[in-house]
This record gives sequence, structure tokens and C-alpha cells, in this order.
Amino acid sequence: MLETVSSLPDDVESLRHIIAGLSGELAAAKAGLVTKSLEIETLKVQIARLRRQRFGRSSEKLDRQIEQLELVLEDLEVSAGAERPASEASAEIPAAEPGQRRHGGRRPLPAHLPRREVVHAGACACPACGGALRQVGEDITEILDYLPGRFEVVRHVRPAFSCRTCETMVQAPMPSLPVARGQPGPGLLAHVLVGKFCDHLPLYRQSGIYARDGVELDRATLADWVGKMAALLKPLVGAVERHVLAADKLHADDTPVPVLAPGMGKTKTGRLWVYLRDERPHGGSAPPGVFYRYSADRKGEHPRRHLAQFSGFLQADGYAGFGPLYEDRDGIPATVTEVACWAHVRRKFHDIHLATGSPLAAEALERIAALFGIERQMNGQSPEVRKQARQAHARSQLDDLAVFLDATLAKISGKSELAAAIRYARSRWAALSRYLDDGRLEMTNNAAERAIRPLTLGRKNWIFAGSDAGGECAAAIYTLIETAKLNGRDPEAYLRDVIGRIADHPINRIADLLPWNLTS
Repeated sequence: MLETVSSLPDDVESLRHIIAGLSGELAAAKAGLVTKSLEIETLKVQIARLRRQRFGRSSEKLDRQIEQLELVLEDLEVSAGAERPASEASAEIPAAEPGQRRHGGRRPLPAHLPRREVVHAGACACPACGGALRQVGEDITEILDYLPGRFEVVRHVRPAFSCRTCETMVQAPMPSLPVARGQPGPGLLAHVLVGKFCDHLPLYRQSGIYARDGVELDRATLADWVGKMAALLKPLVGAVERHVLAADKLHADDTPVPVLAPGMGKTKTGRLWVYLRDERPHGGSAPPGVFYRYSADRKGEHPRRHLAQFSGFLQADGYAGFGPLYEDRDGIPATVTEVACWAHVRRKFHDIHLATGSPLAAEALERIAALFGIERQMNGQSPEVRKQARQAHARSQLDDLAVFLDATLAKISGKSELAAAIRYARSRWAALSRYLDDGRLEMTNNAAERAIRPLTLGRKNWIFAGSDAGGECAAAIYTLIETAKLNGRDPEAYLRDVIGRIADHPINRIADLLPWNLTS
């Protein structure tokens, strides 16, 4: 390492060499930290289990501690799988055939599972001289796969031939595998991903479920697969993101997620962000799509970075971090226009009425309900029809609501919850009224809240371990699962199809694998 800046060389080539070396050292250090973290958390789990055995009866607190450590360890292992080179062998190795010598402790796949044989015959004649071929052997690779409701073993058989004339060896190549030098088939990988991110089953629980079927897959192996799939599918996730950001109107939201603070043994709060494109309510033809992003905190720099390439209308809550997106900068007009959410406004009055029975809150709710009633009649209509109906029926009611709220605010205590709800609405009135003048816009941000719901249901079943990699893996897989669902695709069937194709798919045609383009 160089001691001072003054000792740095002057020529660019030497500086590049130094930077490359430092980058390698940094990468190695990060890899070492991940390895050490895995070892530490593994020991913690083992210690907790030993303590439970030592003292006999299990306690609810200790059970929860063990479960939390299992989830942390799972995230660390997923992160390691995502960061490990794709060419590196997975945790398991294809089995050798019975009777053949096995190397490195390889074990065959369970004998009780049904076998399906796929023969890759190759050429019919010698490619060198055209002579006849004779079979001299075969290579067999067994892949563990999953069909709805059952496991199966796919036996890839590749006969080896020798030319009778020139002795050239001929054999069909092995098809590309989703996990390099690994055993899982696309159906099994899709099943694991959907189990974790759609059905909210932690990997250690999935491992137990599979064991009951006589298939031993430990959590570390499953986590390695999840990380590798997030890396393999990254180009497709990017294609979804580009499609979403190409819209002229987006919905956005975020939700807190638990993150283990390194070295503290306690959780802090990270965020998962959602950005959704859906033109169906105004009869648009573009397919719906959604992408997710992870951040370790809720700083406004994150949505500004996520939406750096977006211009148009953004419908979101009143989070201040979105504010700079709506502001002119250095004389350059803002490219993002705020659209506020009437559901947030209504919720504040509803909570007050529920708690106090306030007749003023009840009247505000009735007036807002009338506006929603107008909207329900126009779902799926063209932007022109929606705008005309809003101008004819909703504008006057919205103006009357503003008068009512101002009059109410003038006669109640400024410190009351009702006053706070009114100020919330009136301070956002321009953004709340924007939907009247553009039929593409919605009254609410409910679409984004629906896209967040699967995360809120599942977050008690995972804990991020403090590294960005685990959160980014989750965001990537959620992007594909939820976009498939938005387009009416079964997420497991879709992922099975994509995982089976993507390794050999041209990167410049990645859009072919989007849910609305892919034909099974």
C-alpha cells in the first residue's frame, strides 16, 4: 500500500494498475467479511441449539432467537450465492451412475424418485469424413427437477460415438444448466423462489418440507440457488425496469423491512421501494409492470436515483423524499409532476370518525365517497371520456369540498386531529386535484399499495443481514413474480420457463422473455 498521496506515480497507466490492485483487494476483503459473517452466524445458531438441548425445555424467547438467526443466516447465504462467480460450482454436484466411480463425495439423487430420460443423440455421421459412427459409451447427468406436486429426476444421456473410418470422437454437447455444474432443474429453482417470495416460506422450512418427500436439500444449498438465480435473472429484471420507467405515469410506494445491524444483534429498518406502471384503468394497451428496489434507509436520494430516467406523473404519498423530483433546478423545469392520493386523505378522516364519531369527519367522508362513486363508473374508459366526466361531475363537488374543509378548519381547534387532517388535504390540494385535468391519472395510489402488500405479508419470514446484496436479491425476484402476476401469468410456471431458457438466450433479445412476450 502507498503511504502518502505524494508518492503516487504521475503516469496514467501506473495509476490504473494501482486502482485495479486496490479494487481486487477490496473485493477480496468483502468476500472475506461475508465468509466470516457466515461462520459467526453459523456458530450462533449452533450455540443457541446447544443451549436449548442443555436446559431441556424450550422457551418461546429462545425459539424466536433461533428462528431469527436462521433467517439472518439464510440472507447471508443468499447474498454469498449472488456474489459468487457464476462459473463456480454450486453446493452440490451431478451424481455419478450406479456402478461408476464417484469423485469428491458425490452422491446419487434419491433412488425412489421417478426418472425421465432425455437422449441427446448428436450427429448421425462423422462431421470430419462422413463415415459411419459406432457408439463407444455415454455420459449421463442427472438433474433434480420439480413438477407441480412432485419431484422427478431428469437423466440427460449423451451417447459418445467414434468414426469407424477416421476414429473422430462425436458427442452432443450438454445443454446449459441454470446453475453451473449443479443439480437443480428450472422447475425446482422456480418452486424454491416462489416458495420463498410468493408463499412466504423461509428456506429452512422448505428444506424440512422437501425432506418429508425423501429429498435432502439443506438451507445453504437452497440459499446458494436463490442467490445464483437473482444474478442469472438480472438482465430480465433490468428489462422490466426499463419498461416501467418508459411510462408517462407511475405509482410509487415503500415499506419498512427488518435489517440486522452488523455487530449489534438488533434489527434496524431498511426499505423496499415499489414503482408500478398500469394503464389498464384508462384503457391503455401497454402491459403492466412493477419493479422493486432495496435501500438500507429511507433517504430521499434513493427514489431520486431510482427515477433518474423517468419523466411524467408520479403518484405517491406525501413523503418529503419525493419532493425534489417535483422542483425546478437551476432554471431547468422539473420533469416529474406530483399526483397525490385521495385514499390517504380519506384514511385520516376515517380514523378520526372511528375514534370520535365526529359528524364533521363523517361529512368529509360522505363528500369524498361521492367523488369515488364518480370514478367507479369510468374504470377502463378512455382518458378522454374520464376527463370529460370528471369535469362535468367531479370538479364542482371538489370545489364544494374545499369550501367545506376551509369553513370547518376556521371553527375547530387548530390542535385537533381533525384540523391536522384538513391541513394535510388542503396543503396537497393542487396535487389532489390534478386527476381532474388528465384522464390517465387515478384518484388513488392503491395500485402501488397492492404491489407492496405481498412484501408486508412476507417480511416476518425474512430478515436482511445488513448487506445490500440480500435486499437486492429479494427486490429482483419480487420484480419478476409480481410482474408475472400483473399480466395474468402463474409465477412458478413463468419462472420455470424463463430459467430454462435464459442461459442460452441472446442478451440483445432479453425483452422476448418478458411475461407479455414469452410464449410457452
